[in-house]
Amino acid sequence: MKIKFKAILFDLDGTLLDTLADISDSMNAALEKFGFPVHSYDDYRYFIGDSTNALAFRVIPEEHRDEATMKKCLDEMDAQYHERWQRNTKIYPGIEEMLAGIDKLGLPKAVLSNKPDKFVQITVNHFFEKFSFDVVRGVSASLARKPDPTGALQIARELNIEPKDFLYLGDTNTDMITAIAAGMYPVGATWGFRDAAELLEYGAEALVEKAGDVIKILTE
Repeated sequence: MKIKFKAILFDLDGTLLDTLADISDSMNAALEKFGFPVHSYDDYRYFIGDSTNALAFRVIPEEHRDEATMKKCLDEMDAQYHERWQRNTKIYPGIEEMLAGIDKLGLPKAVLSNKPDKFVQITVNHFFEKFSFDVVRGVSASLARKPDPTGALQIARELNIEPKDFLYLGDTNTDMITAIAAGMYPVGATWGFRDAAELLEYGAEALVEKAGDVIKILTE
């Protein structure tokens, strides 16, 4: 059996974990506290993915997007998510079997998310305690958010693997742009927050409808 790639880099929200309800509920709770309109889960599918700062900018009414209001809303969302991060979040079907298959192939695994790093660490440790990731990283003061490829390239250097030897699995245009900018192979997960058309438009080389299809791409 020939293995086409030497490592795999995952997005988190919308790719490994269905976090839509907990993120949406946390931000809506913050919006309600400050008297702003709330949004539907379908709206949040397009609001989520580019960092919490971008999320706040998208959900707060335009006339209230001043720095002070944005900070208050983000602080409240942070507090709300601290309480809610595991209420409704679940692993997507087939993900655990996919991760076990990757482990059988002996390939390094990494996670790169636009979620704040503290939440990336606790969610990965909680939901994937049976698995070991070589690198797990979210946004921090020292790491630019995707689609800046810096984080992906840093992970490649840490693992001493060329970017071209990575399969990058994500569910949004941001992920596809990041993968291409980093020189990785972009694969779109259609079970996530965005649709196949968006993933293809932004450069997905392949689409997967089921997590197990990732193993097929790795070994075909």
